[in-house]
Amino acid sequence: MNKRYPTKKIYVGNVAVGGDAPISVQSMTYSKTRDVKATVEQIKRLHFAGCDIVRVAVPEEEDAIALKEIKKEISLPLVADIHFNYKLALIAAEVVDCIRINPGNIGSKERIKEVVKACKERNIPIRIGVNAGSLEKEIEQKYGVGAKAMVESALYHIKLLEDLDFTDIKVSLKASDVPRTVEAYRTLRPLVPYPFHLGVTEAGTVFHATIKSAIGIGSLLLDGIGDTIRVSITGELEKEVEVGRAIIKDSGVANEGVNIISCPTCGRIEVDLVKAVAEVEEKTKHIKKPLNISVMGCVVNAIGEAKHADVAIAYGKGSGLVMVKGEVVAKLPENKLVDKFLQEVEKLAKEN
Repeated sequence: MNKRYPTKKIYVGNVAVGGDAPISVQSMTYSKTRDVKATVEQIKRLHFAGCDIVRVAVPEEEDAIALKEIKKEISLPLVADIHFNYKLALIAAEVVDCIRINPGNIGSKERIKEVVKACKERNIPIRIGVNAGSLEKEIEQKYGVGAKAMVESALYHIKLLEDLDFTDIKVSLKASDVPRTVEAYRTLRPLVPYPFHLGVTEAGTVFHATIKSAIGIGSLLLDGIGDTIRVSITGELEKEVEVGRAIIKDSGVANEGVNIISCPTCGRIEVDLVKAVAEVEEKTKHIKKPLNISVMGCVVNAIGEAKHADVAIAYGKGSGLVMVKGEVVAKLPENKLVDKFLQEVEKLAKEN
């Protein structure tokens, strides 16, 4: 994995983005923002799920006005998502922690100047959110809708903000397909010092969105690119956070939580491995300490994997071993292995 690109550190509320800050996970509510009660409830669900930053849509003046009440009820940093009507950004900037504008539809330089002025007054950042599906007409006519066009759009608007002496910027370059998204981020990364918000937009249902995001966001993280992420899923809010956290962990950029090693199902397995792994996954999901734990269903790979795991089960026929740091701590009947295994995992998780 490449070393993470150095970027300017900005703050979205109390969450640092860029520089040496941990990679944060974002999500977005789907309620009408003007419905304060529903929006606050969704934001609290996201907070409980481990979300770091939340974004809300602000399509109408009623939504912008509701932000003040919402902000009073939540602790997560709040981002206002603005399209078309720059005046909504001016209202939102009075209370939120960040403004997201889409360069392709926010309007003239004068309108952007007004948004910058409002953000400067409250010392809040702006996300330049380039979307391949809504590029400026001039950019699209000259460059099409590929990665080059997305990069040119971002560069133009970054310069616009810099010319207004505004540099509390983060940038996203999202397309609905992985290759364009990845190419755009890779192309822009060496050209600007600002933190990147990663995501593949309009990624679809849980299955497809998970795959697209794992490939797109994961490959960029492995390149050392990315400071905050959002997994776009047509589905429940918590899934976005769950998948985002998993991508960060499994790409190796965040060292927390358990890494479960389990063998694929095959004819050698001597146990209901699917059931055993599901139980282990459910009962260890609260653990933050980085641990490698292994649940293996037969002797072919079990002992080898167990030697390298912090805690392991090596199933045999009707019984098996529990191992800690490669040493056997128990030989038990099959129906008692998981309980002993989980005891050892909890014990390690509590050690300093």
